[in-house]
Amino acid sequence: MATDFGCGLAAGALAIVVRFGEVTPYVTPYLVLSLVLPVVWVAAVALNRAYEARLIGGGSEEFRRITRCGFFLTAGVAIVAYVTKTDLARGYVVLDLPLMTALALFCRYALRVRLHAMRARGRCMRRVVAAGHRASTADLVRRFRREPYHGMQVVGVCLPQGEAAGAVEGVPVLGDLSDVPLVVGQVAADTVAVLACPELDGTALRRLAWRLEKTRTDLVVAPALMEVAGPRTTIRPVAGLPLLHVEHPELSGMRQLVKNLFDRVVAGLALAVLSPLLAVLAVAVRATSPGPALFRQTRVGRDGAEFTILKLRTMDAGAELRKIDLVGDGDGVLFKIRADPRVTPLGAWLRRYSLDELPQLFNVLAGDMSLVGPRPPLPEEVAAYGHDVRRRLVVRPGMTGLWQVNGRSDLSWEESVRLDLRYVENWSLTLDLQILWKTWSAVARGSGAY
Repeated sequence: MATDFGCGLAAGALAIVVRFGEVTPYVTPYLVLSLVLPVVWVAAVALNRAYEARLIGGGSEEFRRITRCGFFLTAGVAIVAYVTKTDLARGYVVLDLPLMTALALFCRYALRVRLHAMRARGRCMRRVVAAGHRASTADLVRRFRREPYHGMQVVGVCLPQGEAAGAVEGVPVLGDLSDVPLVVGQVAADTVAVLACPELDGTALRRLAWRLEKTRTDLVVAPALMEVAGPRTTIRPVAGLPLLHVEHPELSGMRQLVKNLFDRVVAGLALAVLSPLLAVLAVAVRATSPGPALFRQTRVGRDGAEFTILKLRTMDAGAELRKIDLVGDGDGVLFKIRADPRVTPLGAWLRRYSLDELPQLFNVLAGDMSLVGPRPPLPEEVAAYGHDVRRRLVVRPGMTGLWQVNGRSDLSWEESVRLDLRYVENWSLTLDLQILWKTWSAVARGSGAY
């Protein structure tokens, strides 16, 4: 709240300086308005429930609510000025309110980065009791440990009778499903996560909610459709039953046309800007090792169609012929090893910062790839796919994706597949923009690239 209020004051001051230049008696009403608007702004954000703890550091929903507040507050001020026939300087309104929104978004992002860094060190975490079967609770513990920025730390587990013994991924089992409220008090938890479990049916879950209500403990329920989230899921009350409505992912139609247009426009602009860098890197590749500057390889794209992917060459000539000697070091279907002896010194540097993938902008321009999507697989990888994994092929492969911003080559084969399927099921242009934004920091860190 203090940050939002400060952003409102700063925006008002800047709007006055830019619009009027100096303080005169004519400007006095705008000084008063610049003091009132920050209060109205904080109230509007609070009414839009953007200060809820569950949203802080959460990502897109937090930013969406702030943007919505800015839009409606700007429209509201304009309508009130029109209805009351108040003579407001349009330049002031156009500067103050959008600038207030932009500053608030920037500060929220900075606070979010700081919060994620604190959570990576184990601070500012919500203490969670997980209730469900052993396999599902173990998966939840692993996910929360892998992504600590969500701020969830499982401190106790409750399993059905007959399973309630030992530990789950190092987390103690403290009781059965009927003991959840007692366990919450025992470990001072503030959240209970209930996973898909037939023992916790509607009646049992309702009774659990009533008992947790007395201690103000949050209750979250994970549906069976673990990878489906966001706009695709809505709660529809039908005949007194809360039904979870799941929409099909939009894999064709107008939104895909917009995505294709966005991809090609951005790829074309990027090539225009980066062409001098590409030329320098190509010359460096040719100068430091014998062989062509570009590496061409057959990959599998949308609906199983094969295409030729372009990369800057990072290995010695004839590296593909030596692959058979190294296959045993791969991870299941995915062939990727550390300290590959075929990689040149310059190639290792190019891979670290993903510069070798810049020629794939030509693939995007040609329509074979997208800026964001699943990892482009090799034909032999696709031949080993199971039925579920082939779901990755219903969209174009991408230069970057969830796999790129969540560990790159450090990911196991199963984790890479899970992230790709999550992207396919929850694709949106907003998600693409978020992944593109995160790609910069992932590439700058250079972790997981080899």
